[in-house]
Amino acid sequence: MSDQPFSVPAIFALEFGRFLDQTDRVAKSEHLFDLLSDFALNFDCPWIAYGSLAPDQKGLKPVRGDPRVMLNYPHEWQERYFEMGYDRIDPTIKRSRRRAEAFRWSDVYNDKSTTEDERRVFDEAAAFGLRSGISVPLHGPDGRFAIMNFAQARDGEFQNRAITYLQLAALHFHLRVGKFANSSDFEEMPNLSPREKECILWTAKGKSSWEIGKIVGISVNTVNFHIKNVMRKMDAASRTTAAITALKFRIIEL
Repeated sequence: MSDQPFSVPAIFALEFGRFLDQTDRVAKSEHLFDLLSDFALNFDCPWIAYGSLAPDQKGLKPVRGDPRVMLNYPHEWQERYFEMGYDRIDPTIKRSRRRAEAFRWSDVYNDKSTTEDERRVFDEAAAFGLRSGISVPLHGPDGRFAIMNFAQARDGEFQNRAITYLQLAALHFHLRVGKFANSSDFEEMPNLSPREKECILWTAKGKSSWEIGKIVGISVNTVNFHIKNVMRKMDAASRTTAAITALKFRIIEL
């Protein structure tokens, strides 16, 4: 046997095979997301994001019965992204509607058809540390589709081999999550009180705790109390994620 070290392509192939083997033993979407996050680190991608959309959706508002939006972006960027409504002008979403293959964010940024408002989404993402990335469109039946984003903290172009492996991993993740969509993992609807619904609705509309308190007529501490309860019931790490989950279950509507 040769004692030569593995080449980089061989290591990628081994890691991809390990990812496939590990996902066969996973029965929850959150665990699958963690495995994909670990695999993406092989390509210096600490951040990934997944979201599914219906044909007439302009933004990443989840649809009941679809897999939930899953992402590990910095919380500050998540809050900024949804507060500014960037999911409605995100150029990666527009590009993904009409493309089948993965594409680099830099290609979209430099495209003449990309508007200044759309470029601002990339510029602000870079300011929060997401300096380069790729998007993988994942099209399904009835015009529905999902997007998987992989982001790096450094400038630079993704190599074709890296794009190929990440696209294959994203597709495998998407197909596996689709099998979970009709399971109890997505069907159990959290029970929120009227006040909790009210607070998380205003959170989804981008309001701060102070603003919600003024609108609803309660103290900031009381607002935070209700939002923390919603986060606990939704098993969410941030108020933004809790708001997204409430939208997904149609507990609230914008």
